[in-house]
Amino acid sequence: MKRREIIKGLTLLPFAGSAVAAPMNESSFNINGIQDHLEEVSRVIDEELVKKGESLLKSIGVEPFVNCKGTNTIMGGSIERKEVRLAMESVSTLNVQMDELAFGIGKRLAELTGAEWGIVTAGCAAGIKMVTAACLTGGDPEKLLRIPDLTGFAKSEVIIPLSCRNVYDHAVRNAGVKVITVESLDELKRSINSRTAMIYMTPSEDEFTISSVSKIAKPLNIPVFVDAAAHILTIPDVHLAQGADVVGYSGGKGIKAPSCSGLILGRKDLLMSAHQVNSPHHGFGRDNKVGREEHIGMLAAVEAWVKLDHLKEMNTWVSWLETINKKVSTINGIKTTITRPDPELIHHVTPYLHIRWNPEQLHVTGEDVAEELGTIAPRIAVQVGKDEAGLTGITLVGYMMIEGNDKVAANRIHEVLSRKRQPKVIPAMKNPVMNMVGQWDMEVEYYSSKVTQHLFIDNQDGNWITGIFKSDFSSRPFSGSIDGNEVKILCNYNVPGDRILTTMQGSINSGVLAGEMDFDEFNTAKFTAKKHKYSQNKKPINYPKHRPQSS
Repeated sequence: MKRREIIKGLTLLPFAGSAVAAPMNESSFNINGIQDHLEEVSRVIDEELVKKGESLLKSIGVEPFVNCKGTNTIMGGSIERKEVRLAMESVSTLNVQMDELAFGIGKRLAELTGAEWGIVTAGCAAGIKMVTAACLTGGDPEKLLRIPDLTGFAKSEVIIPLSCRNVYDHAVRNAGVKVITVESLDELKRSINSRTAMIYMTPSEDEFTISSVSKIAKPLNIPVFVDAAAHILTIPDVHLAQGADVVGYSGGKGIKAPSCSGLILGRKDLLMSAHQVNSPHHGFGRDNKVGREEHIGMLAAVEAWVKLDHLKEMNTWVSWLETINKKVSTINGIKTTITRPDPELIHHVTPYLHIRWNPEQLHVTGEDVAEELGTIAPRIAVQVGKDEAGLTGITLVGYMMIEGNDKVAANRIHEVLSRKRQPKVIPAMKNPVMNMVGQWDMEVEYYSSKVTQHLFIDNQDGNWITGIFKSDFSSRPFSGSIDGNEVKILCNYNVPGDRILTTMQGSINSGVLAGEMDFDEFNTAKFTAKKHKYSQNKKPINYPKHRPQSS
């Protein structure tokens, strides 16, 4: 999404105009800001800090990695800026009244961003949860204490466009609301009623633009929440300028605030109601605690953001990728390209290094290389490049590395890609030990429970099988293989707002299939399965000769 397409004529701070844009209110930085209190940041020695951190992690069996992949939460999110680390440490031994802290930060965030108000939450998802509760309760604490039981609530529904449904809208559903999914603006108009509490959406390029949705919602006083977790912060905020009432950002993305923090900006009345849902207050949001360190860390991140020389930072990221590029491009058969993000984009803030090669020449795929880099020390997390005609590869991003990571990554990637390999020989599959067609009853053992599930194999074509995997709550098609007695099965659970990728592998011995199940981001499980034995009716069957006289 490009900024000029979002709102024309708006002065945007990051990457706009000169390398360093002037803050909104220069005097407020000198009088009320915390930037002047962070002079000691230059004394923070990254090398010493990194070495201590690596030693600590390894002491508990955890191997850190160089992040050339992105800001995925499962990878720890973004790295914190120096200013953030110092600010958090500076308040870690001080006690404050948390409401006073929240109000002081809310006022300061408003000054910095131009929004009416701001709050800090335990991640963007927690912010979605808090604002949903605020829209349901209108600030009434008695209603707050009843969530997720919405019996008697005037507001109990949230509308989400189908194109905006995602795994993070659990934060909306956690409040007990009825989610109304719509597929067009006309359906959105028809779905709004007296029970509608909020419209949740992500920045979209289809018909559900923020401006088109807000034009419908605002006259009816329906708040619009925009989940911009992975977007960069723009000042003034482009999403609010387009008509959103509240916008949420992840601290662990481009802002480089504490990874467990979220930045929520927008209408003060809604955010004041959302704040009382937030910890330290009891009730629905008490489990999403935000410490003084995260509060002040987020503020430090925003203060640093508005004064940052974004062009200089971008050039630093590019220089790190150039270090890797220079080393890797010496390998025969390697093609490399460095691309900078379009300055008008607000959700791709990093330069990319694309490394491509012919897998028939190097005898290795991008997926194989990414797997090796990510699992063997020194570990380097990279993206698997999108395969093109005759080419495979990996892709690296620059914005999550720190000083010195480029050299480590360059040497490691060069070592892996320059290694001489023999052509891969894929062994022929063995004849299946049995015909698997039929129903298989499975005993699945999770970490803390056991359940019965089923495999219905409806077709076996040599080594290949297809069918339906049935759990307690879903039936989903699968595909798989049987190589001798080794069985592998893959199926995907994918509905609006949820997904689970399930992979099974096991072996058949004496007619029993036993093995493990992998659920991608979730834990693994063990299973055993036996082919269902049907009792056979050997009595003669009589076809009715007349209509029944009783039933």
